[in-house]
Amino acid sequence: MQNKAGMGWQRKGRTAMADESIARRAATVAASTAAFRAAVEERLRNLEADVAEVKSRLNGLLFLVAGAVLTQIILHVLRW
Repeated sequence: MQNKAGMGWQRKGRTAMADESIARRAATVAASTAAFRAAVEERLRNLEADVAEVKSRLNGLLFLVAGAVLTQIILHVLRW
């Protein structure tokens, strides 16, 4: 299919190349999006593990303080 200038085949070729380029870009974006999501999920799992560790340490500290306070109360009552 040629136009008056005889360049119709180049236009068709350019649009096909443009479509191929767009398809490659879309595939690259999809791959990078998947990689980004995987990285975010991994960071989130690590963050959840860190929060669980902090929570357990805080619970231990609270029980230690509660035990010390309870011991002081018992010792104070027994002194009378």
